[in-house]
Amino acid sequence: QVQLVESGGGLVQAGGSLRLSCAASGRLFSGYAIAWLRHLPGKEREFVAAISWNGDNTYYADSVKGRFTISRDNAKNTVYLQMNSLKPEDTALYYCAAGGLPLRVPDTYAYWGQGTQVTVSS
Repeated sequence: QVQLVESGGGLVQAGGSLRLSCAASGRLFSGYAIAWLRHLPGKEREFVAAISWNGDNTYYADSVKGRFTISRDNAKNTVYLQMNSLKPEDTALYYCAAGGLPLRVPDTYAYWGQGTQVTVSS
């Protein structure tokens, strides 16, 4: 079992930055790849980024590549999403999730946090 809690969302102007954190409990955390996904108003959930269990491999959606960076600190049981050059279309409820395969498919994830809202104003 893995419990996930997101934080760090908020309101930011276009071009600004935010860093999201995903704090996990459960002794199996370090064995899971972790993903960030988002739910835009009126749309399906979508994949944003993922990181392998040891941090050696990262994966990004084309829409965020070059702007967002995912990282993890297994000693702190935490995964981060650094979001730079934010755009209004990044406005969404952001979730971290674990236990999914394929990584890019939201419906495969077994464990989800409660989400943190990111709002980017133009």
